[in-house]
Amino acid sequence: MITMLSDFGYRDAYVAVMKGVIAAIAPGKPTCDLTHDVSPQDILAAQFNLCMAYPYFPKGTVHLAVVDPGVGSERRAIALQCPSGFFVAPDNGLLSGIVAQESPITAISLTNSAYWRTPKPSFTFHGRDIFAPAAAHLANGVPIAALGDRISPDSLIRLPLPLCQQLPSENSAPSTYSGTLQYIDGFGNLISNIPASAIPNSPWELHLTLPDQVHRLRGVKTYSQVPAGTLAALAGSHGWIEIACNGKSAAAVLGESATVGMAVSLMPQEVQ
Repeated sequence: MITMLSDFGYRDAYVAVMKGVIAAIAPGKPTCDLTHDVSPQDILAAQFNLCMAYPYFPKGTVHLAVVDPGVGSERRAIALQCPSGFFVAPDNGLLSGIVAQESPITAISLTNSAYWRTPKPSFTFHGRDIFAPAAAHLANGVPIAALGDRISPDSLIRLPLPLCQQLPSENSAPSTYSGTLQYIDGFGNLISNIPASAIPNSPWELHLTLPDQVHRLRGVKTYSQVPAGTLAALAGSHGWIEIACNGKSAAAVLGESATVGMAVSLMPQEVQ
C-alpha cells in the first residue's frame, strides 16, 4: 500500500497526476489518501498528520508526503526505511516526527534518475517526477539503496518542534507540565504537545495563555461532561491533550489569538 499526504487540495488535478504516475509504475498497488488539505506549505501540520496516521497501517507500507515549499531548490529529496515501513518526502523537516519516533534503518537521497519519471524533472512538481515514482518503485519491491546515495539519518533537517517539559513538584503532588499548541484540526480542536499520559488520576485543568488572558479549562474525559458551548480539556484519540468545545469549534470560540505556538500548562486542579 502507498499512503499519500500533501497540501495540493482537490481543486486542481495535482493529486490525480501523482496517482496516475504511481499506477503506471505499480499497477494494482492500492493508495490511501491521508489528507491533501494541509494548509499550503505548512510543514508542521503535515508532520503532525503523518505521525498521527502512519502507525495504523500494515508494516511495510510506503508513506508518500509532499509539502514542499523548497521544490526546485538544493533541498534533498529523500526516502527512509524504518521498522514500520518506508517514507518518501522532501528533506525539509516533514519527517522530523518519524525520525524521533522510529529508528531509521536506511536513509537515501533520491539521486538515481533511473527511478524518476524523467531525467529532467520539473522544477515545480517533484511530487510527480521524483517522489511518486520513488514510492511506486518501493511498493514494487525495488531495494531502497537502488534509489540513490546513502545519507546519515543524523543529517536530516529537523523542525524546531516545541518541547513539553515536566516541571518539578513538591512531595507526592501530581506533576505539572508546560507545553504549546502544536496543531488545530478541522473541528477546531486545539491540540497541545502534552501527552495524554501526563494526565493525573486526580482532578486537573489546562491553562491556555493568550496575549490578552489566561483560560483555565477543566480536564474531562468526554465532550459531554461540560455544557454545550463550553470549553474543556481532554485526551484526544491522537494521544495528546486537546482543547475542545462541546458542540462548537474551540478555535472559533477563542478567536484568532489562539494559534499554534501558544503556551499551555497542565496542572492539578487545586493549583492556583
